Amino acid sequence: MSFNMFARSGQAADPDVVDFGELEEAVSAGTWTVVDVREPHEFAVGHIPNALNLPLSSFDPKELPQDKPVVLICQAGGRSKNALNRARVAGRDDVRHYAGGMNGWRTQGGDVTL
Repeated sequence: MSFNMFARSGQAADPDVVDFGELEEAVSAGTWTVVDVREPHEFAVGHIPNALNLPLSSFDPKELPQDKPVVLICQAGGRSKNALNRARVAGRDDVRHYAGGMNGWRTQGGDVTL
């Protein structure tokens, strides 16, 4: 499995953070699995197309898909960072998060589905 999608250009201060352009490209190409860690009622009112819902309230890093790199997202970035930290402790180094959350995704014009 290639992790080139996680190669950084050198500008980002935090290598664990995905920017909007990277995420939009990965969603379009299907190269990353997007995991939304918001609660089911939040997920139900709009999420990134094809995202999986693994709520932080019951989050287990062992349940993260392993077939391609994972990007975590929540509403504003806090819960996805928490989930990322848990994934790191569990030994996953192919996981990043979108710090802007769904708020940032929507503001940037990212696709949302119900």
